[in-house]
Amino acid sequence: MTQATFPKGTVPYITQWTGEAPAKVRVVVRRGRLAYADERSFDRDPRGVLWRRIPSTPGKGKPDFGAVHALRQRLAMANVLCQVCGKPADCDERGVLWLLGEAEDDPDSWPQGLETPHPPVCRPCATVATKACPHLRRRYVALRVRRWTPVGVHGALYRPSEQPVAVDARGIPFDSPAIRWTIAGQLIVRLDRFTLIDPTEV
Repeated sequence: MTQATFPKGTVPYITQWTGEAPAKVRVVVRRGRLAYADERSFDRDPRGVLWRRIPSTPGKGKPDFGAVHALRQRLAMANVLCQVCGKPADCDERGVLWLLGEAEDDPDSWPQGLETPHPPVCRPCATVATKACPHLRRRYVALRVRRWTPVGVHGALYRPSEQPVAVDARGIPFDSPAIRWTIAGQLIVRLDRFTLIDPTEV
């Protein structure tokens, strides 16, 4: 994986640190869905989705730029926070600022309703991110998003059985039966209404 090259001292809010090792918990089946043997109320979100249990101690150890911290990513999405600094994302009359790595197809042909696990950004951090993030460094598209909707999660999918085993890692919609057998790691939102803007504005 290509490593991020952020300026010295800059560690994105959603980056996981080596001192934030995921808790070792036993996975079981309870009431027809995946569960933790010692499940606690904070292990699930309001939709009942089971989330990766991981401590939040940013600054402990070294930053692992290739790993996303599940809780901070979810908080950034839910509270419209910049994925780099954790402060409110930039917003003007056209909407919230989002940066996406550009696909091979023409972004002008992108349909409304794109889905992404990448939280928005603020203006100062957008400049840093386009130079440091591997998925933005080559090409990126800047969007102003006026409406977005949480639609699912990216996480570990388990095989339903008495002894659950992880079999895949992928995006799972909230309305999929597979969500009951998933440990979520990132929240996915659908960008329902957006406008492409000139990258030089970032």
